[in-house]
Amino acid sequence: MCGIVGYIGNEDTKEILLKGLEKLEYRGYDSAGIAIMNDDGVHVFKEKGRIATLRENVDEKVPATTGIGHTRWATHGAPSKTNAHPHQSASSRFTLVHNGVIENFTQVRKEFLKDVELVSETDTEIIVQMIEHFVKEGLEVEAAFRETLSLLKGSYALALLDNENPEVIYVGKNKSPLLVGLGNGFNVVASDSMAMLQKTDQFVELMDEEIVLVSKENVTIKNLDGEVKERAPFTAELDASDIEKGTYPHYMLKEIDEQPIVIRNIINQYQDKNDQIKLDDDIRKAMKKTDRIYIVACGTSYHAGLVGKELIEKVAEVPVEVHIASEFSYNMPMLSEKPLFIFISQSGETADSRAVLVQVKKLGHKALTITNVPGSTLSREADYTMLLHAGPEIAVASTKAYTAQIAVLSILAADTAKAKGIDMSFDLIKELSVVSNAIEALCDQKEEFEAIAREYLSVTRNCFFIGRGMDYHVVQEGALKLKEISYIQAEGFAGGELKHGTIALIEEGTPVIALATQEHVNLSIRGNVKEVAARGAYTCTVSMKSLADEEDRVIIPDVHAYLTPLVSVIPMQLISYYAALHRDCDVDKPRNLAKSVTVE
Repeated sequence: MCGIVGYIGNEDTKEILLKGLEKLEYRGYDSAGIAIMNDDGVHVFKEKGRIATLRENVDEKVPATTGIGHTRWATHGAPSKTNAHPHQSASSRFTLVHNGVIENFTQVRKEFLKDVELVSETDTEIIVQMIEHFVKEGLEVEAAFRETLSLLKGSYALALLDNENPEVIYVGKNKSPLLVGLGNGFNVVASDSMAMLQKTDQFVELMDEEIVLVSKENVTIKNLDGEVKERAPFTAELDASDIEKGTYPHYMLKEIDEQPIVIRNIINQYQDKNDQIKLDDDIRKAMKKTDRIYIVACGTSYHAGLVGKELIEKVAEVPVEVHIASEFSYNMPMLSEKPLFIFISQSGETADSRAVLVQVKKLGHKALTITNVPGSTLSREADYTMLLHAGPEIAVASTKAYTAQIAVLSILAADTAKAKGIDMSFDLIKELSVVSNAIEALCDQKEEFEAIAREYLSVTRNCFFIGRGMDYHVVQEGALKLKEISYIQAEGFAGGELKHGTIALIEEGTPVIALATQEHVNLSIRGNVKEVAARGAYTCTVSMKSLADEEDRVIIPDVHAYLTPLVSVIPMQLISYYAALHRDCDVDKPRNLAKSVTVE
C-alpha cells in the first residue's frame, strides 16, 4: 500500500525515482507521481494508473538532482490524476507525498484552512496546506513542519520539498514505515529499502513522531520538540537480483516454484552443525514460561497462524489462541497470567498487527514477530524475531511466505517440545526435507492444475472449498487465493458445517474443491463430498496418496500428518493462479489490494 521514494544528491533524479517506484509496484497502487526540483522551482508529474504511464509523461528535458515520488492506493478520494501525489500548497511553494491516513483531517481543515480552496479530495492535501499556513503566520519551515505534525492524528510517512530551499527534503513518520538511506554525496528516502537498493544498502530506521532533515551530505533526526536524535544505520539484507522475475511470466508463479528452496533454506537457517534445531535461547525461555500463546495476524498470515496453533498445541502442548489483528486491536479478550504474543506478517509492516503490538508492549507483555523482512517495524519493536528467510515476495497474493510461516512455526513447536522434555514421535528436520521434495513434485504438475482451473473455474461466479481438521485451515487459504486474484466469489468451509446452512447455496454445476489429507476425518469429508454432489455440485477432491480413492482428481505425496498444510496448499495456489490467468486478471497486482497494508 502506498510507496514513497526520495533522492537528494548530484545525479539526475528522474530515473532514480521512477526505478524506485517500480520496485514498490508490488505494494499495490492506483496512481503515481514524482516532483523534481531545480533552480526553476518544483516540477510535478503525476498520472492515474501504472508507473509506465507516468514514465511516458515525465519531461526528460527537465534537469534535477532533488526529488520525491509516490505510488498511491486510494483511501480518501477516488483514483484520479488530481488525487494522485505529490500535492502542493496553494502558492505551490511546498510539495508533499504522504502514506497513511489522517483521522482528524476534517477538524484540522475547519480550524486552520477555512479560507483555502482545496484541489483534491485527499487528507494529504490538508497537511501541505497547513505547513504553508504556519509559514505565512511567521514560523520557519522546520518549525511549521513540526507544528503541523504535532496536530495530526493518525498515521503518516511524509516527504516535503520547499522550492525556496532545494538543499533539504523534510521527512516525518508516525506509524507508517519510512527509512532514510545513506550514500556518498547523496541520501535517499524510501518506505521500503527495496526501492533504493539501486543506490545504497545502508538505512536508518525512523521512530514514530520523528522528523528528519535530509540533505545530500547530512541526515539530522529530531523529535517533534526539536531535540536531535542519534542513530546508527543498519544494512538492508536484500539482494536486488532476487526481485526480478527472470524467465517467469509472473512473480506469483516464480514464488510458488521457489517454495521447495525456501523450505530447504529454513532448514539450513534453523539447524546447527549437529542437525539439531537452532533457536535463540531467549525465545526458548519465553516459550517455556508462557501459559498461553496469542497469535495475531491478518489474511494469509492468519491462516498460517491457524495451522501454527495446531502444531504448537499438538507438538509442544501449549494452549494457543489465534486472533485477527484488526479485531483484537479494538476488542482485546481476557488474557492469561503469562501471555506470549506471536505476530505473523510477511512484510513486518502490517498496521493492524502493529496497533496490537503497541498495546501489548504498554501492558508489559513479551512479543515474538515471525516475518520475512529483517529490520521491519514489527521486527524492531517486538522482543524477539524469527525470520522466514523466504527472499522478497513481490506478488500481492502470498504463497511462499505462507509455507515459510508454517515451517517456522513447526520449528518453534518442535524446539519448545524438546525444551519441555516432550518426546516427539518424528524428526521434524527430516520430515521438512520430505515436504520440500513433495512440493517440488507438485510444482511439476502445472498442466494438470491448469486443466482443473479451465474445467472448473473458467466461467463460474463462485466456488466452495471444504475440509476438516487441518484441511479446514488450508481450504480457507485456498479460497482466499482464488478470490483475491481471480475475483471469483470463493469461501472455505468446515465440511461438517455445510448442512448448517451453506449447502443451501449448492446448485447444479457449483464447483466444490474438497481436501482430504487427515486420516481421522477422511470418511467424514468424503461423506460431505457426496452430499454436495447429490445436489448438483461439480466436485474436485485433492487427497493424500495413502488416503486416495480412484475418483480423486489430485493426489499429493504422503508427508507427516502435522505437515500436510505445507503440501496441500500447493494445488490451491496453482489452481488459483491459472484461474486468474484464464480470466485475464492481473495476477501479480489484483485490483483494490496492496501487498503491505500499512494503514488500518
